[in-house]
Amino acid sequence: MRTRARAMAPDERREVLVDATLRLLREHGRQVTTRQIAEAAGVAEGTIFRVVDSKDELVDAAIARAFEPGDLVARIEEIDPDLPLRERLVLLVSIFQQRFRATFSLMRQVGLVGPPHHDSADHQAWRARLEELVAGVVGDDEEFTEPVDHVAHVLRLLTFAGSHELIADGRLLTPEQVVDTVLVGLRRAPAC
Repeated sequence: MRTRARAMAPDERREVLVDATLRLLREHGRQVTTRQIAEAAGVAEGTIFRVVDSKDELVDAAIARAFEPGDLVARIEEIDPDLPLRERLVLLVSIFQQRFRATFSLMRQVGLVGPPHHDSADHQAWRARLEELVAGVVGDDEEFTEPVDHVAHVLRLLTFAGSHELIADGRLLTPEQVVDTVLVGLRRAPAC
């Protein structure tokens, strides 16, 4: 006999359903059923429609959730600023690659060719915070031929391209390869 799920407020129930839907989208794409979602969330299938109007609304909310910062900011904040530059950058690129690859995989599963449009003040604030964190990990611009914000931009672009199966022609770059390319290309030559 199935046990009844604990009572939750509609907003809390919606969060549980969105989380379950996102996990299932990564596996089944848009073919996920409301029955699968209900089972994964531990609710009756009819409960879904007390929280959202349609499966499509739930799928859209789950896709939007995938593009939220999640733990990305916290993981970058954990990078020790006292580590040598190369080690800091390898950790940063590793974090970005995990995020990019998970996002690319989800996009393939659900048939997206680009991310959902974000114009909210929250999204803009998150982007600014992310840029600030990345610049902090990169560190002092005296080591580079370009300003830190440019180095951070190049690092993110190379990480993005080197993490995408189609862009990289199946030859994905390791975090070390990305970092070494940036360090050799943008670092000042030692004084003789």
